[in-house]
Amino acid sequence: MELIMMDAIKRASARRITAVIPCFGYARQDKKDKSRVPITAKLVANLIETSGVDRVMCLDLHASQIQGFFDVPMDNLIAEGLMVKFVREEILKPKGLDHTGIVVVSPDAGGVKRAKAVADRLHCDLAIIHKERKRANEVESMTLVGDVNGRIAILVDDMADTCGTMALAADTLAKKGATEVYALASHGVLSGNAVKRIQDSPIKEMAVTNSIEFSAQVKGCSKIKMMDIAPMLAEAIKRTHDGESISSLFA
Repeated sequence: MELIMMDAIKRASARRITAVIPCFGYARQDKKDKSRVPITAKLVANLIETSGVDRVMCLDLHASQIQGFFDVPMDNLIAEGLMVKFVREEILKPKGLDHTGIVVVSPDAGGVKRAKAVADRLHCDLAIIHKERKRANEVESMTLVGDVNGRIAILVDDMADTCGTMALAADTLAKKGATEVYALASHGVLSGNAVKRIQDSPIKEMAVTNSIEFSAQVKGCSKIKMMDIAPMLAEAIKRTHDGESISSLFA
């Protein structure tokens, strides 16, 4: 439907079209990891470009190289600032803690860069969980690299889908001595039994952005909190319209 609307707007002689896509669909299919599979992220990028857009704006792409799939300007906004704000206002301040009382944890090797960026802004330690998968969305084992004993562990990821990884990571952290476990994610897909897994896990609270609309089940879960991306998107749109820098928004 949105592609049809963009074509209609283009044919109505719009001077410029900017597609704001909070959660880029099929972002996890960004490469050919085995034979006879599609690179759907590239296909979606082609479809969006063909519809006539002049600029694309997304939030926390699963893989930043997806920006290269577009031949038009592409802004990858990051939710790092929202996560840092949540930790400071909802965890550190109420508990009267400083940065030494928390550890930011990446639930897999692929998310280390994202977790390190959050840890650097919070001036706290970083830990990594190495996971081995049986198949997609199913984790076989987890190994913690780092020390969380006696401190609050904060899991940071870009996407919370089935939450199997998050739940297992929380179990691992609890067994390694973490006093509390929190989880932060840019996109709350929360499919299947995700909400039940969060409810049954040691995770005290999970905060996700509203890049995907919350279902009734998600809204009814007391553990899941929302980080609002509307002000950030509004400022990014304004800066694009006025020809100002987008990157300085996250400096």
